[in-house]
Amino acid sequence: MFTQRRTRSMGGAVFTTAALIYHQTVQNLRKTHRNAVVGLVLTMLQASVMIGAFFLMYVILGVRSAPLRGDFMLFIMSGIFLFMAFNQCLGQVSSAGKATSAMLKHGPMNTAISMCGAALAALYNNMLTALVLLGLYHTLWQPIQIENWKASLGMLIFAWFTGGTVGLLLLSITTWLPEIGPMLSRIIRRVNMIASGKMFVANMMPTYLLNMFDWNPLFHLIDQNRGFVFINYTPHNSNLAYPFYFTLTMLMIGLMAEFVTRNAISLSWNAAR
Repeated sequence: MFTQRRTRSMGGAVFTTAALIYHQTVQNLRKTHRNAVVGLVLTMLQASVMIGAFFLMYVILGVRSAPLRGDFMLFIMSGIFLFMAFNQCLGQVSSAGKATSAMLKHGPMNTAISMCGAALAALYNNMLTALVLLGLYHTLWQPIQIENWKASLGMLIFAWFTGGTVGLLLLSITTWLPEIGPMLSRIIRRVNMIASGKMFVANMMPTYLLNMFDWNPLFHLIDQNRGFVFINYTPHNSNLAYPFYFTLTMLMIGLMAEFVTRNAISLSWNAAR
C-alpha cells in the first residue's frame, strides 16, 4: 500500500493517489466490522430504526399522512437520508486522522488521502443504504414516484459534501485541541437531530419558528430535496444559494486551517508530560 519510490510522471502520481484513496476507503468501510457486508447492514439498520422511530412518533402524535401531498414514508426518508449523509460524513472526516497520526508518517500517505477515504466511505454507505431501503419499500409496500430523482440525488451528494467541509475544519481543530474537536463534532450532530428540520415542512412554518432553523444549510437542502421529490411541493422559504456559499466558505477555511496545521505539527505534541 505504501511506497517510497518517487513518482516520475503526473499520470503515475494520479494513479498512486487514487490507489491510496481506494485502499483507505476500503479500510474505513471495514472499520466498523471485519465483514464489509455486515458493516453495510448495520448502517442500513441504523437508518431503518430512525425511519421507524419517526414513523411511530408521527402516529403517536396523530399524524397519519404527510404534511404535504404525497407518500408519508417518502416524506420521512427524504429528510432522514440527507441528515445521515451530512452527519456521517462530518463524523468520518473529523476523525479521519490528525496531522500527528503515526499512519500519516508513511510514504505518500497524507491527510488529504485520509479525509477523501473517510468521505467516500460515508458516501458509499449512505447511497447504498438509500437505494436498498427505497427498493425494498417500492417492492414490498407500495410503488414510489420521485418527481426529479437526479436532482434529489444531487441534494444527497450536496448534503454529504457540506458535512465533509465542516468535518475538515473540525479535524484541524482536533489536532490543536484534542478534547474540543470531538466534542464540537458530537454537539453539531446532536443539534442536527432537531435543527435539520427533517420533521417539518418549511412552507408551513411560522416566521418566528423559521428563524430558528434557516441558519442551518442542511435545513435548506432537505426542504429543496422535498421540492424535487414531490410534484405538488414548491419550496418558498429555502434556497440553494445559502448552502452553496456556506459550503464554499467552510471548504476554504478548512483547507487553510489544515495547511497551517500540517506545517506546524510537532511529534512532541503527543509526548507524555
